[in-house]
Amino acid sequence: MNPDMSGMLADDLLDPKNDYVFKRVFGEDPELLLCLINDLRPDSPEVRALEILNPGINAEELRGKYIVLDVLARDEAGHGYNIEIQVRRYGAWHQRGLYYLARMLGQQLAQGEDYGTLRAAVGIHLLDFDLFTATPAQCAQAVWRFEMRDALQPHITLGNLLQLSLIELKKADRLKLGSDSLTARVTFFEHWREEKRMSEIEHAPIREAMSRVRRLSADEEARRLAFVRERALRDEMSLLQEARDKGLEEGREAGRLQARRASALEMVLDGHLDDATIARYSGLSLEEISSLRQMQPLSQH
Repeated sequence: MNPDMSGMLADDLLDPKNDYVFKRVFGEDPELLLCLINDLRPDSPEVRALEILNPGINAEELRGKYIVLDVLARDEAGHGYNIEIQVRRYGAWHQRGLYYLARMLGQQLAQGEDYGTLRAAVGIHLLDFDLFTATPAQCAQAVWRFEMRDALQPHITLGNLLQLSLIELKKADRLKLGSDSLTARVTFFEHWREEKRMSEIEHAPIREAMSRVRRLSADEEARRLAFVRERALRDEMSLLQEARDKGLEEGREAGRLQARRASALEMVLDGHLDDATIARYSGLSLEEISSLRQMQPLSQH
């Protein structure tokens, strides 16, 4: 395998979709984050200055369950941004996103302040999975913007104080839709290890982001923390899968028990078999057969 321009093997490069790496790359450099926001929202007014509100990473967050390492920022007009990347789909991820978006809006005002001073709360979620796939139209769209609009007349809005932008990275990569800068961003997140494709990108902010990925990849402590984070996410998903599997098995067992009871009740109602025989055929206990027999008059009624 060919090494990249820094001499590091491509397979050794950290994944910018690892939320620890993502936050190190974009959460420590306001200019890079500003360019990322503008590239991901090309139809929105350009952000010209940005302050990162949570540049640090608490070591405990790397091991925490259900924690997303997001990046919080505020632009020159006072609008707030919550930017995060997600590689795994959680059952209530959109409820969480809406909750934090509403909280960003609500936390702006101190007691007695005018509602007219509120600034927009903007969520930007990069999703490394397909989310909307129910119809051909959904499958053909990878960039989404949700705002407060009327269902019958969508041109009537309540303003843009709450905005949630979603970019389905894998779908966007397949469809090759969007602006050149958005396409380049998708290529960065999906093909960062492909030296030839990355060398063809001339967009300076992406080249700088790639340089930061290389520097982090050469840092042993950063590599260790990225691994800690990835392991925590894998463990979290394993626990969720175990819970789902347990629920499915419990459901299947309940279904089997219900079927045995139904079969036993039919034999009780038939009246030709004694309890011991019914118990042997159905797999139920004599106590359960006795309970079903007590229900017989009600069933026959």
